[in-house]
Amino acid sequence: MELREALAQISEIRLRMARAQIFRGYRAGPAAFSGLLAVLAAGLQHALVPDPARSIVAYVGLWVGAAALSAMTAGGAMVLYYRKESAPVERQTAWLAAEQFFPSVVAGALLTFALARFAEGSLRLLPGLWQILFSLGLFASRRLLPRGLTAVAVFYLVTGTLCLALAQGEHALSPWAMGLPFGVGQLLAAAVLYWTLERSDDG
Repeated sequence: MELREALAQISEIRLRMARAQIFRGYRAGPAAFSGLLAVLAAGLQHALVPDPARSIVAYVGLWVGAAALSAMTAGGAMVLYYRKESAPVERQTAWLAAEQFFPSVVAGALLTFALARFAEGSLRLLPGLWQILFSLGLFASRRLLPRGLTAVAVFYLVTGTLCLALAQGEHALSPWAMGLPFGVGQLLAAAVLYWTLERSDDG
């Protein structure tokens, strides 16, 4: 019984140590790639889907594909970090980071499906809602992230709110409603990650 209690206490100590650490598995490269990909996707929408209101499948497919590619790139970097780090505390921190951000990803996927399948008339709200959900994911993970990423979360919250306010008329489903906020936001995130984590690691 004493051994079981001791193991439980050790596990609790590791969990608290993990929560007090900064997760170093998010890297500048995947974040910058995600930003550039958002700008590229906006350009592709402008050229290939000029009337997204009448091409819902193409519009949603383009942006879901870009988001999935970005997620796979970031996820691949996290998996490499997880496999490289042998310290239990570092691995615990990686799991915590994933658990805190993952609900916003699931919510975004379910919301996208619901709007595309049952409420096409409200799909114009999707860019703003994606940005707000991404912001909430960053806020949920803020204790494990460099402080500068809190400013990036605020940026996404502001741009998401603006996109919701402007999602009407000729601005509805504009390629830059997705491309500009995610392009700028992810490049800002890459700069913060490089300056606060990778620069010090290289040093």
